[in-house]
Amino acid sequence: MNRPNTVSVDILDKEYQVACPPDEETALADAARYLDQHMRDIRSTGKVVGLERVAIMAALNISHELLALKGGGSAESSEDQQRLSALNSQLDEVLYQLRQLEIN
Repeated sequence: MNRPNTVSVDILDKEYQVACPPDEETALADAARYLDQHMRDIRSTGKVVGLERVAIMAALNISHELLALKGGGSAESSEDQQRLSALNSQLDEVLYQLRQLEIN
């Protein structure tokens, strides 16, 4: 069993340390870039103020995309399902880290 590594990811110009199994580091980096881009897009509209609100809106948008993909039907492979599940877990972890930083 692979022990988790600590991986640095940058989201909205802030660095976060996230525990991640070695074989999922690339997927985590991809998820962080995806989240970062969503958050930047939301922030650039000027309609959403505050890091937590931007993160929640990004999470809602990404969750909607995920559910749309899941509802897309039986053509999805189990590999796609696993990747979506891993991305969703990573998103949860990054949002948790963001919330912890705002609390401190």
